[in-house]
Amino acid sequence: MTRLIVAAGGGGDAVAAAVVDAALYGDGSGRAVIFTYAWDRLLIDPVPGPRRPEDFTGLEPLTPAVWSVPAEARPVAPAGSTLPRLAAELPHRLALIDPGHGVEGVARQLHELIRHLEPESIDLLDVGGDILARGDEPTLKSPLADALTLAACAQVGAPVRLLVAGPGLDGELPVDHVRSVLGPVVHTLTARDVRPFGSVLAWHPSEATGMLAATARGVRGTCEVRDAGLPVPLTDEGPTIHEIDLPEALRRNRLARSLMATTTLDEAESLSREVCGFSEIDYERAKARRLKHQPPATLDAAAVLPRLDRYEADARSRGVTHTTFRRLTEVLNPGGTQREALRRLLISSRPDQYAAPLWSIPAGP
Repeated sequence: MTRLIVAAGGGGDAVAAAVVDAALYGDGSGRAVIFTYAWDRLLIDPVPGPRRPEDFTGLEPLTPAVWSVPAEARPVAPAGSTLPRLAAELPHRLALIDPGHGVEGVARQLHELIRHLEPESIDLLDVGGDILARGDEPTLKSPLADALTLAACAQVGAPVRLLVAGPGLDGELPVDHVRSVLGPVVHTLTARDVRPFGSVLAWHPSEATGMLAATARGVRGTCEVRDAGLPVPLTDEGPTIHEIDLPEALRRNRLARSLMATTTLDEAESLSREVCGFSEIDYERAKARRLKHQPPATLDAAAVLPRLDRYEADARSRGVTHTTFRRLTEVLNPGGTQREALRRLLISSRPDQYAAPLWSIPAGP
């Protein structure tokens, strides 16, 4: 018997799924299959939107509609993906969510996986809680992936437990906006829970999962994230994992309800524009066009550290105590291909500011 975990938003939710699986089930065997998008939001993957099976080489068939992502898989250029590296470093098997045929397609993939795996449990995991969005919240940025998986899980005809880890940590919904929907705490992550995943968290660009791990290690303060510079409180609620009533989440999430009968991603995008007023893939398209014409900055200590000092002074004036390496990459602009080189440069230059996997902002003079 195995377990099935659906990583609701892709990206870092797949890493969080591995952490949560180990924390809740504790056998360390990696017997779970993590069903996840390949959707890395431009910093890793310069192509907007999620990757589909035809965007990879080396995938392995699990069922007629579901492909496994082994360590040997590779994205087809110019696309990128963190999934092959995750497959190499996590003990779990990764299966690819393909949203190309809308919710009906994702639900069909889930039906096939459940028949194939006969899992002892099915968990739908979201980090931050934007899966609980109504759709009209002004801070909401990326509701589509979560809404697609929520709608699909509501149709599988098997018991699915909805879990939200780190409420508020995605910077999309303040925790006060979703606290009334949060169910019981099933676990509070600790430093011991996240320690086995330290090497993955060190390179993976997910901000929400990085903050989840940091709060589990005891980091508290305010973390600035993403290109918009959103402030996210790092509190005692950060490492908590809540069980949510899935039908209640579906009643609350207007976008998920509207997507139930969709058969294409284009149709789902159109409904996102209608319900939420935007499509996150449109945002990615516009940002990709801007980045294409923006030359990367020089990557050496003499050029980078003064820019870092200016950013930290500004951040400190806003009450920020920490930031993510993803945010630093946006601010310091070394270009996505130099992301890991930037991280190494900063840590080697100022190791005392590395609050793994975050970057701490010094108190100043």
